[in-house]
Amino acid sequence: MAAIGVFCASSQRLDQRWLDLAHQLGVEIGRRGHELVSGGGCVGMMGAVADGTRDGGGRTYGVIPQSLVDLEVADTKSDELVVTDGMASRKTLMIEKADAFVVLPGGLGTLDELFEVWTTAMLDLHRKPVLLFDADGFYAGLLEWLRGLTTQEFVRPSAMTMLLISRDVPESLDLLEASLLGGIVGRS
Repeated sequence: MAAIGVFCASSQRLDQRWLDLAHQLGVEIGRRGHELVSGGGCVGMMGAVADGTRDGGGRTYGVIPQSLVDLEVADTKSDELVVTDGMASRKTLMIEKADAFVVLPGGLGTLDELFEVWTTAMLDLHRKPVLLFDADGFYAGLLEWLRGLTTQEFVRPSAMTMLLISRDVPESLDLLEASLLGGIVGRS
């Protein structure tokens, strides 16, 4: 069993398809016996992935800053909910707790989390797999831009090859599980 950190949108204004995707990923995490490490919120995709994990029989570990608890968006159904003093300590604790990461579609906060875990992996500060879930080409423009940075030598080619990329739920978990067992490297 692995602790899978999931970074994603917490917006309440998203199309239902994104909520369904997050729920489906959560169900698969739980069904395969993994634990979810989430941002501890009960709204948007964050809430959907946590509910899905519990629906799949999995355990949830949420990390949320006090300011969001005060806004009443905490996942009070979480098996364990840790309250931090701010966003930075939340992210640090999530990175420490998780064995691997999935980055679902999201906005600025999700991108911040992606770049944090990917950069620290590239710097060999951890050896945890990072998977970018490119549902419906959501991250296609970002990936194209990053590949351009590689050709200009702003980003090392090894950074791109360490990033796992998937477009469906079963493949995502298959890639993470294989990576955790040391069987694969990322692909871009």
